[in-house]
Formats: sequence, C-alpha cells, structure tokens
Amino acid sequence: MSESIPLTLSVDGMTCASCVGRVERGLKTVEGLSDVSVNLATETARFRAEAGAIGKAAEKLEALGYPARRQTVTLVIEGMSCASCVGRVDRALAAVPGVVEVNVNLAAETARVTYLEGATDVAALVRVAGEAGYPAHPAEAMATEARTARKEEEAQALKARVILAAALALPVFLIEMGGHMIPALHHLVMATIGQQASWLIQFALTTAVLLGPGRQFYAKGLPALVKGAPDMNSLVAVGTGAAYLYSLVATFAPHLLPEAVRAVYYEAAAVIVVLILIGRWLEARAKGRTGAAIQKLLGLRAHTARVLRDGETVEVDIDALSIGDLIQVRPGERIAVDGEVTEGESHVDESMISGEPVPVAKTVGAAVTGGTVNGAGSLTFRATRVGADTVLSQIIRMVEDAQGAKLPIQGLVDRITLWFVPAVMGLALVTLVVWLLAGGTLTHALVAAVSVLIVACPCAMGL
Repeated sequence: MSESIPLTLSVDGMTCASCVGRVERGLKTVEGLSDVSVNLATETARFRAEAGAIGKAAEKLEALGYPARRQTVTLVIEGMSCASCVGRVDRALAAVPGVVEVNVNLAAETARVTYLEGATDVAALVRVAGEAGYPAHPAEAMATEARTARKEEEAQALKARVILAAALALPVFLIEMGGHMIPALHHLVMATIGQQASWLIQFALTTAVLLGPGRQFYAKGLPALVKGAPDMNSLVAVGTGAAYLYSLVATFAPHLLPEAVRAVYYEAAAVIVVLILIGRWLEARAKGRTGAAIQKLLGLRAHTARVLRDGETVEVDIDALSIGDLIQVRPGERIAVDGEVTEGESHVDESMISGEPVPVAKTVGAAVTGGTVNGAGSLTFRATRVGADTVLSQIIRMVEDAQGAKLPIQGLVDRITLWFVPAVMGLALVTLVVWLLAGGTLTHALVAAVSVLIVACPCAMGL
C-alpha cells in the first residue's frame, strides 16, 4: 500500500449534522482514504489519502452535493523559452496532489493553477515549479505593467545579442562558405592568410559567439541535460558544441583525424546560434505585443476614488475600496468600480463596454461600470462590485484566459516536444553505431552523428 498523507479540505454546503454524516459516510467509501473526520463548525473534512485518492475524494464530494472549495492562483513563471518548457511546467504543477487544473501561458509567462483548498497551497506550487527549473512567484495586482516592461527589456537585450552575434559570425561565414559561392574569394583567402590562419580567425570569432551571446544555451541546456530532462536549449548546446569541439581538434590536433576529414565547422556553430537568437528575439517581441491589449484595458482603470466616510470625503486607493462604500465622481472623471447611483444625474461614456459612442444617461438607481467615464454631471454611487469582481477585471481575465487557452493541436505539439530532443540525440547515437557496424571509421561515424545534431538545431526555433 502506498504512503498516505494527511489532508484537510474545505467543504461547501454543509448546514447540519446530517450533512456531516452524509459527507463522512461518502468519503469513507472512497478507496485510498482513511481516518475520515468531518467538522461542521470549520466546514472541513480531514483524512489521510494515498496517491491518486484526492481527486476521487473531490469527485465524491461533488456527487454528494458538497463540493470541495477551490482556489485559483496565477504564478509568474521565469525561464520559459519554448513549448517544451510549457509542457514541463504543466506536468510538474499538475502532479501536485490537489491540483485540479493548470493553464500555462508562454506568451504571458504565467501559470494559472486551480487547486483544492487545504490539499496544497501557493508556497508548495512555487516550490514545485522551482524544482522543475523554473523559478516562480505569485502574480501581484497590477503586475501586467511590470511584466510588459520586463518583456520589452528582454527583447532589447536579445536584439543587442543578435547584433553582436551576427557581427562576429558574418566573417566566419564569409571566410568558410564564401569560397563555395565565389571561387575567387577562396583563392584570395588562401593566397593572403592561408588555411591555418583562416581557421584560427574562425576559432576566435566563434568562441566569442558561443561564450558571449550564445552562453545562455549552455547555461540552461547543459544542466537540463544532466538532470535527464533535455530541452531545446540542450539540443542547441549539444549540436553547436559538437561542431565546435570537432573543429577544435581539426585546428589544433589535426594529426588525430584522417586527412580526408580534416575540416572545420565553426560557421555551423556560429550561424546556428545567430539564427536561434533571431528566433528568440522575434518571440520576445511577439510576447510583448500580446500584452498590449491587456495593457490598454488596464489603462482604463481608475487608480484612486473619493469615498464618503464618517461624513468626510477621503481619497483612497482603488484596491482599498469595499462593497457598500459611497463614492463621489466629479465631471470628466473615470468611475472607479461597479456600483449603483444613489445621488445626482449625468451621462456616462460606456463605449469601452458597448462600443457605442453615445453617452448613457444615469440617474438614481442606475448601474455604473468601473472604467467608464463620467460626463458633465456629478454622481454619488454605492459600490456593488470591487477588485477582481468588477466587469473590467472580468474582461481582463477573459482576455488573459483566451491568450493562454490551448488549441487541440497544441496537445500534439506538447507530446512532440516532450520526445523530440531525446529522439534526436538517440538518432545521432544510432547513426554513430550504424556507421561503425557498416565498417566506417570512427571519425566518419562521429561526423555523421554530429551532422544529425546540427541539422536538428533549427527546430529549436519552431518548438
């Protein structure tokens, strides 16, 4: 029997002792649960659960009409760069006992997690994401602006790395590949600096590319490879690293290689890094643009409101408002939260909701919506929905959900990315073994295996 863990779930809907008995009897029928105890005063159910039994307990409570209370938290996930990262974060969070649903958004770099209250908590989710290699922290209110600014900074930093890498890689490409396109260029290089000097120049420039702009692939990819969970960074690191190391041998210890295969592949390593960096830069720009719509919606929010308290008008932050507060709105001001007019008359521009440019008349008893703009009159209204419950907040949340929603085809992409890197590395190993069994030299077999890795590297841009 697997090890059981103690849990306390918050249960809704219990009103009397018979409810307690019904819940307790129902949970005792669930396989994998033991020591069941239900408390009406605290509205909780305590038990010990084996792996996989928590979901069954939640289903049983739902069937009994006493659903387990759920919480939803949005985590900011750092370090995600491709679909394989999304899949890894998704699987790690989904494996936490008590987690009901996980929605990872690569564009927004967030994960929205729904979990059973009491079965786990935010700290545990943050810890699990960190252990998977992706530091996380709860998203703060108004954090979208900060994320947008961070994405812009990331895009600018990537642009600088692309320019530097391209400037270093271009001479390498021209020296090595230019002669294939323009034979006269090859003769010029051989007649002026010679082959060995050209290789040394390529070595110096490629080393600068890999240790400078391309360092991030090795810093992230090699640790992931050591952990047994290679990602696209691992593929780039292994492919370019293999080409670079082979070229090092050809440059500084050519006697170790047969004369027929004494060649360098510096340009392959350098150009691949440039291409992947260009892809990452374009991706970072796209991520920044996905937040533009939400940024515009956030710009519709009022930051403060004037509230009547103890006979005085006090200006407070919008996050400090409570349901029932009486809020005054002067002409031309933005309405802070949703509410009902208690005093005054005016016309309100509600185009941000309806799209209609004609202002809507508001009198006592009329509903007003946070984010809309008051006209020429003055209004006093009672707050009926604040914080995340306002219409504007719900619209923002729907946009975020739409951006993070997965199409059915993305499930196939996630499965491909899970096995793609190991499959490529396995194919390279098979290539090496087959060439050796076919009677090829070790050097030729290594060149073929490295070629497989190099050819697969650009796939890191698509996956």
